[in-house]
Amino acid sequence: MFNASIVLYNTPFEEVELVVATLRQSALVQKILLLDNSPKADARFTKLPITYIFNDKNLGYGASHNIALRQSLQEKMPYHLVLNADIQFDADILAKMKHFMDKNVHIGLLMPKVFYPDGKIQYLCKLLPTPWDLLARRFLPKSWIRRRTERFELRASGYNRLINAPYLSGCFMLLRTEALEKVGLFDERFFMYPEDIDLTRRIHRHYATCFYPDVSVIHAHTQGSYKNRKLLWIHLINMAKYFNKWGWLCDSERRKINAETLKSINIQ
Repeated sequence: MFNASIVLYNTPFEEVELVVATLRQSALVQKILLLDNSPKADARFTKLPITYIFNDKNLGYGASHNIALRQSLQEKMPYHLVLNADIQFDADILAKMKHFMDKNVHIGLLMPKVFYPDGKIQYLCKLLPTPWDLLARRFLPKSWIRRRTERFELRASGYNRLINAPYLSGCFMLLRTEALEKVGLFDERFFMYPEDIDLTRRIHRHYATCFYPDVSVIHAHTQGSYKNRKLLWIHLINMAKYFNKWGWLCDSERRKINAETLKSINIQ
């Protein structure tokens, strides 16, 4: 059994209703927590088979999920599922992911293969970023940095095998609560964007953090910071906080982890 949590901000009701219905198809999901950061509460959510928590302000992505994660820790749940509302999947993947985690107790975090709605793969299994990786990906033409991007996103792996990667997307994370007890929850200094990098990295120090291609989900992945200047500014500020925490140029742990990751999948 495990709990699941979804953070909302002016999220369409129909989108949430769909993902809740999918989660409810699995007997493994005990509690679904909706953490609503919207300006106004939406009474329709209270009629769904979930626990609705209206925060009355925008706490940010990680801080909101932490409300649910603390409940899972208090309830002694072995796992907790963090996911976005704009996700579609077959409920049976949850049993497959849990079974894989049960058999591999060294894994602290598991992420499935993720596709766009048009069937193209999302390359969400990555190395730990340098400032250059993120700035170049955001501001330079893709053709200029194609080789570096492919290396950063571990594309040479083929995305068809298990990969122990130090940076996995927060769009769909099955977390071992034992790992959270050891390393802590999402860092609430990050309002949004680098919280998944930071948490994966901290778990990766003590457990495997794995991309698991045997199951898959569909993720709309709107990339809001590429379309909205306010979100871009939020992204830049929070990435600066991330590099202030871990190091901008001098980050020996990043170099070591990235080198080990590339070696493990035979990428130079």
